[in-house]
Amino acid sequence: MSTVAGVVRPEDDKTLGPLLECDRELVAVGKKIRVLKAIDWPQSMETTFMASWEKGQPVLPQPPVRHPDLSGEMAALRAIMAKLDRGHPLGDWLFKTAWSYLTAAQMLMGIGTETFTRCSTALYGRPDAIYLGQTANAFDAAKELLAISDDLISREGLPRVPADIPAEEFAQRLRERLGPFFDKDEVKVVLDPDLPSKATAGSKSINLRSTALFSALDLEQLTEHEAFVHTATLLNGKHQPYFKSLGLGAPRTTRAQEGLATFSEIITGAIDLNRLRRIALRVVAVKNALDGADFIEVFRGFLDAGQSPVESYQSAARIFRGGDPRGKICFTKDSAYLEGVMGIYVFIRKVLQEGHVEMLPLLFAGRVTASDVIMLAPYLESGLIARAVYVPPWARNPQRILSLMAFFTAAQRFRLDTFDLHAFVELDRKRVDESLHTPWQ
Repeated sequence: MSTVAGVVRPEDDKTLGPLLECDRELVAVGKKIRVLKAIDWPQSMETTFMASWEKGQPVLPQPPVRHPDLSGEMAALRAIMAKLDRGHPLGDWLFKTAWSYLTAAQMLMGIGTETFTRCSTALYGRPDAIYLGQTANAFDAAKELLAISDDLISREGLPRVPADIPAEEFAQRLRERLGPFFDKDEVKVVLDPDLPSKATAGSKSINLRSTALFSALDLEQLTEHEAFVHTATLLNGKHQPYFKSLGLGAPRTTRAQEGLATFSEIITGAIDLNRLRRIALRVVAVKNALDGADFIEVFRGFLDAGQSPVESYQSAARIFRGGDPRGKICFTKDSAYLEGVMGIYVFIRKVLQEGHVEMLPLLFAGRVTASDVIMLAPYLESGLIARAVYVPPWARNPQRILSLMAFFTAAQRFRLDTFDLHAFVELDRKRVDESLHTPWQ
């Protein structure tokens, strides 16, 4: 079977056996290539840098030198790719997934070198790369988003939501949200004092840094972003009856996954302006780092944008992990969030415009890209690809998405720089004065 149109029942498809064998091999190898774990900086580096900063003599961080030997995994991935028929839609999909793990392995073996950045940009993109044939890129979009947010409200006027909820209390609140949603799996909320980020998500647990304080907004954002997207897509992939690699977080799916998770925050109102600015600032920072800015310069950029010293360190560390704190060699994953959410936004609009409503929940059927959804959708009918077990409430109601998109598209016609607040008073007076001179008065 070489075309999607030739879909048959899985048990009758003679080409399925070799594909499933490659899928099983891919799962076994993919589990061994863990990008974030390999490049995360030790917590002690934050303490050392902040101490030097407070003394007024900041010193570039010195991350431990790590070059994992993944040559065996790379050989196994090349062997899998050699067996796959790219003329078959499923063969091509598995080939691309294997390629992404091969590229990730090459990246990790080149930590701190130019190879690291080349592989990172191949997987996660560059802020200045053109996307979908458009004239703009993530860097331009980030600058525009920052300018728009400055136009909406002054930086000093951005409301700060207090982070005053202890981790243990926050964990309990999160458990209450997760229980009713994940009704077929147990998803724990685990406290970890050594977690580099405030929160991470896996298929079995949401992990929180036990020493962190959380805000009420964090609860909404973590629920929509980490739980209802990242954890849900992993679990949905594991529930797939045939292709278990859908339950892997393949590096090539990162842009779409982070874009989908961020879109979930936006469409549900869980995101706030400070967080949206952080996403945009990271895109700008990645571009600066690629252009040669060192860790301290990037750190100062976040600081000047209004982040606290600790937040600025953590933001800069995200970009230089696996790279070189002296600049040009960095981890570009943070540029994927904005490009990803723009791509998901356009994809969902196009899916609904063309009447393919069935594709929307398929975004959650596993760790997939927009391209994967298009290629895998025809296999829903045969059962070769199963429908998602867990779909966030917003994605079950296309009408809600369409109404919001229609409103905000229309609202873009109004420019704030063409009037001031007093214009509302003048408009109100004008309406009354005009009515007084109509014939019916």
